[in-house]
Amino acid sequence: MNVKRTFGTILTVLGIIGLIYTGVSIIQQAGSITTLTVVGIISILFFFTGISLVRTTKDEA
Repeated sequence: MNVKRTFGTILTVLGIIGLIYTGVSIIQQAGSITTLTVVGIISILFFFTGISLVRTTKDEA
């Protein structure tokens, strides 16, 4: 597996975990708005960056 593709997968998983954490915290009202906003924005960036890396990286043997 390519290093870029592996890094993209890691970023995607971190983004998903962050989005789930943000969603659960919003539903439970367990955090401040500022913290949840920052975590949500960073998670979205990680998620879309990871997806982009996985999609655009070519498999070369």
